[in-house]
Amino acid sequence: MAPIRVGMGYELEVRGRSRKVEQRAFENVLEQVVRADQLGYSTAWFVEHHFTRGFSHSSAPDLVLAALARMTERIRLGLGVVLLPFQHPVRTAERIATLDILSRGRVEFGTGRGASPLEYQSFQRPFEQSRRLWEENLDTVLAIFEADGAPVTAEHEYWSVPDVGVYPRPVQEPHPPVWVASTSLDGYQQAAKRGHNLLGMTMLKGLDDVAEDIAAYRKCLADNGYDPDSRRVALMIPWHVAPTRDAAYENAADAIMWYMRRQVNLVAPPDYFDARHATHRVLGQEAVGQSAEDALEILREHHMIVCDDVEGSRKALQRLHEAGATDLICQFQVGGLAQEHVLSTIELFASEVAGL
Repeated sequence: MAPIRVGMGYELEVRGRSRKVEQRAFENVLEQVVRADQLGYSTAWFVEHHFTRGFSHSSAPDLVLAALARMTERIRLGLGVVLLPFQHPVRTAERIATLDILSRGRVEFGTGRGASPLEYQSFQRPFEQSRRLWEENLDTVLAIFEADGAPVTAEHEYWSVPDVGVYPRPVQEPHPPVWVASTSLDGYQQAAKRGHNLLGMTMLKGLDDVAEDIAAYRKCLADNGYDPDSRRVALMIPWHVAPTRDAAYENAADAIMWYMRRQVNLVAPPDYFDARHATHRVLGQEAVGQSAEDALEILREHHMIVCDDVEGSRKALQRLHEAGATDLICQFQVGGLAQEHVLSTIELFASEVAGL
């Protein structure tokens, strides 16, 4: 089994309402990714969210990655993810290709439907048709890339491509690696049927259930004619490591709980009733309802977060690998955690946990 690749993931949380706090959060992230590039981390992933004050100010991740493209040398730059139902496929193809050129071929193209009814309402798209909109949009984006500048025609109720060539073209041929984000078994299987890489998370469902879903994803790949070993599975997890577990808790407990409460409420809000989110709701409500110390133990037990010393982090990394993850996306910057603690974790994880 090949070693797990270790990258970093960002929601770009902002704890505070002033413009200065918001601007400092962006500057901190740039500094973190530059340092990670120097240390040998594989990828920096940035989400796309809208209207989520505090929880995520990453509404234009391609612009942040464009800045990092000129500040870094090796680390790959992941869009995790482009919310395709809200985008025109021509604009998506243009911006992905431009970023790939600026980064000299380092883009990872993550795609997804989004989980916020508010976003669908604001961008005037039907939430109940999210899967179809994602599929049709992605098909058109990939057709543009594969046309290699030749004219493409596509008609849709929300957009059209009127027999035009789209430029520039990406460095990676025919296009950057495609990833699909999901938290459900159904979403994992949809990714497998199309032969795409998978972006998942444990913070909602727990690692044991996710491991079962990964096994089903790999089987579905094989059933559809794809080599499972040629596709990658990345799991995103809030992670803090310190010299001792007590120090890890002291540094990060408040930040992690602030983040987890908002993540659970975004994906499975209290008034949202869907059987597929039943497990998420149980674990999430346990975390929200307990004291911070008890909640962290519940989350740690299910590998929904990692907040530990070096040895505990090594064991968690091995467990994730055994569960089928080929890539780990560490959320070191989580819940407005102080910059000194984030940089310390980035350094300690690289040198003592992953051996980068």
